[in-house]
Amino acid sequence: MTDTRPRTAVLHQWVGMGDLVWHAPYIRRIAETSSDGQVSVIASPTTFARQLIGHEPCVREIIDFDRHPRREEKRRGRHRGTLGLWRMGRELRPYGFDRIILLTNHTNRSIVAVAAGIPQRLGYGTSWLQRRLLTSGPWIERYSGPAVTAYKDVTAFAIAHGWSDAPVVPSLVVRQDALAHARARLAGLPRPLHALAIGASEPYKQWGAANFAALATRLAHAGQGVVVIAGPAEREMAQATLQRIESGLHGQLRAITDGTVAETVATMSLVQTCIGNDTGAANIAAAVGVPTWVVLGPRPPLEHDPETLHLIVAKSLAEIRPEDVARGVLTFLQERDDAASLAPSHASAS
Repeated sequence: MTDTRPRTAVLHQWVGMGDLVWHAPYIRRIAETSSDGQVSVIASPTTFARQLIGHEPCVREIIDFDRHPRREEKRRGRHRGTLGLWRMGRELRPYGFDRIILLTNHTNRSIVAVAAGIPQRLGYGTSWLQRRLLTSGPWIERYSGPAVTAYKDVTAFAIAHGWSDAPVVPSLVVRQDALAHARARLAGLPRPLHALAIGASEPYKQWGAANFAALATRLAHAGQGVVVIAGPAEREMAQATLQRIESGLHGQLRAITDGTVAETVATMSLVQTCIGNDTGAANIAAAVGVPTWVVLGPRPPLEHDPETLHLIVAKSLAEIRPEDVARGVLTFLQERDDAASLAPSHASAS
């Protein structure tokens, strides 16, 4: 039987890994209504989309939207500016898409869809100009509440189009090759094992090496393991964190700063908790079902996974004390273990 569903592209606006994690469940829902149950995802290389979701059956391919390179690259993106948007659209023409879904409030992303000549163009429609460049609704009202906006908007959009009837908690699929590698790297560390996600995209999100070292020290003194997760840009900070910890505890600690994003996903799936800044790694941990504490401070709350995410809020990051964080994490694990030991057994009598 001929598949009459449209060949679909999904353009993802945001540039962070955490942003893509929040949108992943809705990309899957859109794929269910698309040709072969797949979509082509147009995303910034800074989201590491190939490693986060590129291996999933619902993703036909990842197409780079090179608009905002990372600062350390010190270059102008190929799709930057109005001409860059038009260039992106022209590059999409050979794909022959029937439909493009723009996960964005930005009107200028519609230029890509128009330049590509895609007949069906769906998007949020939160401005009158964006609606003029799209082909049909329903539109949504832009979220204006206290929480982080991106997840709220994509949820409202998915519900409006019938791809979902309620918010969907983000999740990620672990690559098996990365899982084997991660297991090898974590071998020998004591359990429970805690991941510390020390990276931060902005200085105001950074809790700091001294605080992470103090937290790691308390967890290690409790006889537990700690793995510091960071990217190459945080390698010096990871080493500074370990150097602040007494040498007698180093056998319970490990720093991983050279892993791929796929290996980060796999590593997070193997730990018992994650504590970190408001960063992509912390969102990855929650998306693989690991209880995660985000050192948030005074910033807008994350409301996409209330069961797994524990938000540590305060008037400033400086007011969040490592000893309080450690106490909360250790108490959580103890209470969970106690509850598991008291749960009735469902094993049948022999």
